[in-house]
Amino acid sequence: MYETYYELTATPFNITPDPKYLYFSRQHREAYDHILFGIAQRKGFVQVTGEVGAGKSTICRAVLAVLEESPEDYATALILNPVMTGTQLLRSILRELGLDDRGNDRVRLLQRLNEFLLERAHADDCVVLILDEAQDLSDELLEEVRLLSNLETEDRKLLQIVLVGQPELRRKLDSPRLRQLRQRITVRYHLGPIGRAETEDYILHRLMVAGSRGRPTFSPAALWAIHHYSRGVPRLINAVCDKALLVGYVEGRDHLGWKQVRRGIRALEDGGQ
Repeated sequence: MYETYYELTATPFNITPDPKYLYFSRQHREAYDHILFGIAQRKGFVQVTGEVGAGKSTICRAVLAVLEESPEDYATALILNPVMTGTQLLRSILRELGLDDRGNDRVRLLQRLNEFLLERAHADDCVVLILDEAQDLSDELLEEVRLLSNLETEDRKLLQIVLVGQPELRRKLDSPRLRQLRQRITVRYHLGPIGRAETEDYILHRLMVAGSRGRPTFSPAALWAIHHYSRGVPRLINAVCDKALLVGYVEGRDHLGWKQVRRGIRALEDGGQ
């Protein structure tokens, strides 16, 4: 409703991981660069962790968008729901890569994958597997992922694997049972919350991407309240700002202050009631 009032071309504070809205805070830029570095250098494994709503999935989408600009150089597979069996994981990877995923014979499925990887390696291409929400992978499935990294030639890993998850992933990988996998992960980054000044820049960035021509604006007190409530977590910033803009629309305000933000927070905590 408020998009028309503020003359926006899109909803600026959706919580979906749309890469065009990615704001490169210092940490988000570093996480993004770590993933691309690990892939470009054929490190085999990259691990990125962060709290819920920190922006990990948006970074993944941004990385995929860059890689998919060069389909002749990169093949990508994104797994969003890793709660599955080893065979189901293999079939999901094959399907994401556009390969035949029929059958339940693990050996044959693995053979199809290996043949594809060798073909792409021969063309000097890179195949990238991104596992989002990797903290939900069982120890057994993480071991399956480690075994996938065994697919290699004399001089390179055939599959670049990016593990993206909440802090529980780090704790899980500290388990003695997974020490072989942990030792193979040489590129790691933990994504923390953004700072007070970055929160303001983040909000302005998303408004501009959504077509803002200077409306709405937030007072310094409103920006402080948003950062204080969200603690710098992008998803919470989005949720608060979305509600605050709705309050501003209802009240007919272009300049949003502390009161509008507090009303937005109250609506958010009350479930919109």
